[in-house]
Parts: sequence; C-alpha cells; structure tokens
Amino acid sequence: MPMFDPKTLRYDANGLIPAIAQEAGTGEVLMMAWMNAASIEKTLASGRVTYWSRSRQEFWEKGATSGNQQVLIEMRIDCDRDCLLLQVEQSGPACHTGRRNCFYTALRQGDEVEIAKPMT
Repeated sequence: MPMFDPKTLRYDANGLIPAIAQEAGTGEVLMMAWMNAASIEKTLASGRVTYWSRSRQEFWEKGATSGNQQVLIEMRIDCDRDCLLLQVEQSGPACHTGRRNCFYTALRQGDEVEIAKPMT
C-alpha cells in the first residue's frame, strides 16, 4: 500500500469528513465531529486528535483547554473513504456536557430518556 495522503479521502462540499471517536479499549462510541485534510495531518503528526470546529471555523485539539484529551491509537477509513473511525484513548469526559460520551439520550417507547449523567 502507498503512503496515506489525506487528499485521497472524500470530503463534503465544505471540505469536511465525519470522524467517529471510539474508545480503543472498550469499543464505546464517544462522539462524532468533523475533520478536514489539515486537521487529519495535525492529528497524525501529533498523536492528539484535532478536529475542525464548524462553529468557530478553526482547529480544535480535543482537550487543549479542558484537559480531556483524545490520544489517537488508530485511524480507520470506511469503504467509501467518506468517514473516519478514530480509535482513541480518552481522558475524562468526551462530551462538552461533562458526560463520558455524547450519546446520552436514548429513544425508548417514543420518549427521549437521559441515560447518562455528567461525570463532573
């Protein structure tokens, strides 16, 4: 296989690709965020996951301000090359709400149910 080039991925019209963060040790899905080619390069170079913040229009190194870092263990590319799976080691909560993961609301019998409380 040739060396990986982020330009070979399929990005949306805004130059972004969805990235799903999964805890490497347990398989727990932690969050989904967006990356662009430059944030992928930063992540691969540093080993710390860097996303692209659509709201702030800037790089967002996970945990740079909160301390809740994601260390990249392995990056996987889906079959269509339009989605990434990031296997990470997460320190602290992954969600900005203080929860372990961002998927803390479940639909159960037609109702929204909070299934996880903030860690902090």
